[in-house]
Amino acid sequence: MSLDRRSFLKQAAQAGVLAVGAGELRAAWGAPALIRRSPEIVVIGAGAFGGWTALYLRQMGASVTVVDAYGPGNSRATSGDESRGIRSSYAERELWVRMASEAIDRWREWNQEWTKPFRMQLFFHTGDLIFRAEPEDRFIVNNKKTWDQLGLPYETPTIDDVRREYPQINTEGMTAVLFEPRAGVARARRSCEVVAEAFHREGGKIVIARAALGPAAGGKLQHLPLDTGETLGADQYVFACGPWLPKVLPEVMTDRLRTPLGRVVYFGTPVGDERFIFPHLPSFNFPGVTGWPALGVDNRGFRVRGGTRRQNAQGAPQGGQAPGAAQDTSSARGAANAPGDRPAPPPVPPEQLDPDLSNRWVPPEALEGPRNFVAERFPALKDAPIVQTHACHYESSVDRNPIVDRCPGLDNVWIAGGGSAEGFKLGPWIGEYIARRVLNKKTDPEFDEAFQLNEEKFESNQMFDLE
Repeated sequence: MSLDRRSFLKQAAQAGVLAVGAGELRAAWGAPALIRRSPEIVVIGAGAFGGWTALYLRQMGASVTVVDAYGPGNSRATSGDESRGIRSSYAERELWVRMASEAIDRWREWNQEWTKPFRMQLFFHTGDLIFRAEPEDRFIVNNKKTWDQLGLPYETPTIDDVRREYPQINTEGMTAVLFEPRAGVARARRSCEVVAEAFHREGGKIVIARAALGPAAGGKLQHLPLDTGETLGADQYVFACGPWLPKVLPEVMTDRLRTPLGRVVYFGTPVGDERFIFPHLPSFNFPGVTGWPALGVDNRGFRVRGGTRRQNAQGAPQGGQAPGAAQDTSSARGAANAPGDRPAPPPVPPEQLDPDLSNRWVPPEALEGPRNFVAERFPALKDAPIVQTHACHYESSVDRNPIVDRCPGLDNVWIAGGGSAEGFKLGPWIGEYIARRVLNKKTDPEFDEAFQLNEEKFESNQMFDLE
């Protein structure tokens, strides 16, 4: 006698069969259990975007393989430096403030989770001091306005307050101060290594190889060829390879990204003097210059990015900006002058725009600006030795927003990049966002729209001179 559906469900419930899962129910009636296969995803790039994305994908149940040419935290990577600032002072760019603020929360949680098992502090809660010559400075005003709109905390100490608290800072010419108490500094390359190790412990696989775009059919990438002679097949592919994007996806990314070199300098702190070592000094932002104290336990040095050859008493560059100063006044950290206030930089040799071929040695003339800045603003470091320098490529998008979008013509290929010199701090936030997009989970439509691959391209001679 055959049973209709209602009778079957009634008898099954009486027998307790419906108390088990669907697979057990099928097995109980002699039918093969349904097996749902985890999606297979290959992430190309183990930096801030790729590493975090891979980790979140794995935690969401995907089978994930990461491919990187040199390995997590390598010296060529944008995320291969010793440290990176984690802060949300993006003035009127509310979308960036939101992203960075949420990322700060993730960094603090991540540090608490992994400090003990790795016996290594990854995030240092420094706070960030912003100095400007005038209270009406656009960067000061717009940061306060955006933080007020989003309900984020900040403080407005006086110059006298700063002088009392941090006498090691020369504030001459500065009249406005803004303090972001939640800001901090993260270890960069070490964080990438820890993310990779966490990913490995979650069951992910890391392959050291160089990937290329493979053949396509039916609007889908068929496989990923590696320079080892092997190929990788997957359901989806995420290209998160930073400044290598124009090399790996030339037809799409050429003229959609610019990959200039940025430089930073680390000064040795005086023997027995802890004033320039965390936690005795916050990170800082003067016009065109950012930096922070040396971090324990290893003390790689007092870090400075930017700097002018000569500054007047108000902190404004004289005779135009040096190559180290950011030029886009709408960018994350603000700038002293507009692009038209200085001469065009000399042509850059093509190999210096290639992350595989570029020479990362910082020339002596590039050290003059940071040295002069330190001598003026931190006089006790005037004669401090330079213990380390670092140069890395940024990949700046046309609108300075990250790019998280499908590759045109390939439905199973995603592009994730365009950190625009600020992307590292977003890692733990944007990694989850990218993972959710790839797995077709719900995300914020405002970010979805902002991260679309922009149809606009750079002019052939247009360049961001970030450092």
